[in-house]
Amino acid sequence: MAASTLAHCACHGSCVAAASDDAVVLDRFQGLRKPAFISSRRGSVSWRGATKPNLSWDGARVEVPVRATALRPGRYVKEQGGAIVPISPEDGRINFLEDEVKVRSFEELPNESRGGMWVKPSFQRKTKIVCTIGPTSNTKEMIWKLAEAGMNVARLNMSHGDHASHKKVIDLVREYNKEANANVIALMLDTKGPEVRSGDLPQPIMLKKGDPFTFTIKRGVGTDTCVSVNYDDFVNDVESGDTLLIDGGMMSLEVKSKTHEEVLCEVVDGGELKSRRHLNVRGKSATLPSITEKDWEDIKFGVENKVDFYALSFVKDAQVVHELKSFLKGKSADIHVIVKIESADSIPNLQSILDAADGAMVARGDLGAELPIEEVPLLQGEIIRSCRAMGKPVIVATNMLESMITHPTPTRAEVSDIAIAVREGADAVMLSGETAHGKYPLKAVRVMHTVAMRTEATMPEEEAPSNLGRAFKTHMSEMFAFHATLMSNTLGTSICVFTRSGFMALLLSHYRPAGTIFAFTNDKKVQSRLALYHGVRTLHINFTNDAEETFVYALSILQKKGMVQDGEEVALVQSGRQPIWRSEYTHHIQVRKVRA
Repeated sequence: MAASTLAHCACHGSCVAAASDDAVVLDRFQGLRKPAFISSRRGSVSWRGATKPNLSWDGARVEVPVRATALRPGRYVKEQGGAIVPISPEDGRINFLEDEVKVRSFEELPNESRGGMWVKPSFQRKTKIVCTIGPTSNTKEMIWKLAEAGMNVARLNMSHGDHASHKKVIDLVREYNKEANANVIALMLDTKGPEVRSGDLPQPIMLKKGDPFTFTIKRGVGTDTCVSVNYDDFVNDVESGDTLLIDGGMMSLEVKSKTHEEVLCEVVDGGELKSRRHLNVRGKSATLPSITEKDWEDIKFGVENKVDFYALSFVKDAQVVHELKSFLKGKSADIHVIVKIESADSIPNLQSILDAADGAMVARGDLGAELPIEEVPLLQGEIIRSCRAMGKPVIVATNMLESMITHPTPTRAEVSDIAIAVREGADAVMLSGETAHGKYPLKAVRVMHTVAMRTEATMPEEEAPSNLGRAFKTHMSEMFAFHATLMSNTLGTSICVFTRSGFMALLLSHYRPAGTIFAFTNDKKVQSRLALYHGVRTLHINFTNDAEETFVYALSILQKKGMVQDGEEVALVQSGRQPIWRSEYTHHIQVRKVRA
């Protein structure tokens, strides 16, 4: 049962929200996400067992470590034998959505127990995790385990496997989704693109510094000194003095000369050359079409199986995005296009590419091979900022936990890499070989989950973007989403939104509210697509003609699943492109207290 409490506002072109006793509200929630809080106590602040220097204040704002995250930040701790125990993100044995866990409200704890305690939220992290499915993860058991560990999007890498093996994965993900209404997994089909690869070798070759080595466009050549390439214009694309990279820079060769069929090189950085290795020319992109014949077959396969996203490889300009979208429109296929920024040619056209696409992926492997590696982190930040300004999802990919393909623990640099992507505002981070063919796929997902959630715990509340009201060209809905976020952050509530198209949930995600966005939809396709968006948890329900009945039912679902607690306040938002239970020009926010 839900009772309306603090605010219920309707507007025709404007929004007004009121709350009683603002000072009390602010005092109650100040410091849960911001790097400061208000208190009238005197004394020391405890931080992970250590005592900081004595701080004295009288109702003044004092800088202290941030200690909050996700839904109702810092509000719950586990009790064990009557003692209050801080729960770290490493405590993966507890599933707050399923396990019987006794919790106590954060406000009920003595002041001495609050200072500096990182506590596990009653809901998952906001940054989503994309997992590549491959030989070590394509079974029912592993897909279930990956989903439970934190996977939000399953990526099908069309560079490997055939349609039959990918269809098996699609069917398994759909089977899982039927059983897990509150944790639906999206499907992303990643095209192979115009990759240039070396040919087959009877056995690996050891290349040593200074050795001569030749690449030829003749088919079927594989000796100790010469190997074929799969691209007929390879000779025309390279010049004397170019640097040729193998596997993104694991080996490198300098082009010395060329004939009409061969490119003669000298090994600069040696290593073991195996069959079908990826080749790049530093600073250049191959003059191949972005969508190959194989890609079109794979795209048709995606249409037939109704995947949620295409990750389009080696996009060089916006025209190829328009071409794909036109094809999808002709097929009445509701599939969003994520452009992979991994080509040197894509950088001059970056803004037009992002304008045309539905989202972007920072594919750092090939990007770092075609461009100087010191440019990659700068481009990553620029792409994330651009996507955030446009309100489009952005994924950071490649080498995030590369060492965990063969080792059970990550390098500290990899941990920092994940944290940086989270802090920069990425909607999702991606695992490739770590989950496709690595030895420790589940551990890799848990590490990514843990690092992302811990990083989110220390992030300050976001300020209003400079393009407020202009990112989506729907001024009223966007302004309403911003003010709904402001209200949610001020009151410390999560947000419930009811959507047919997913648009309002997308708007709310754009503004990064402190609480979780619970998006209720009556469309299964919308439910799975929203799995990629930052901070959105989507649940499928059938809307009735009675708004109040639907509201009460939705809150009861959240309460039964342990996503909200009895007595907790939740903001209900009604706005967006397709009116539900309202007139077209009327928008609503109401704050309700959850009752059992």
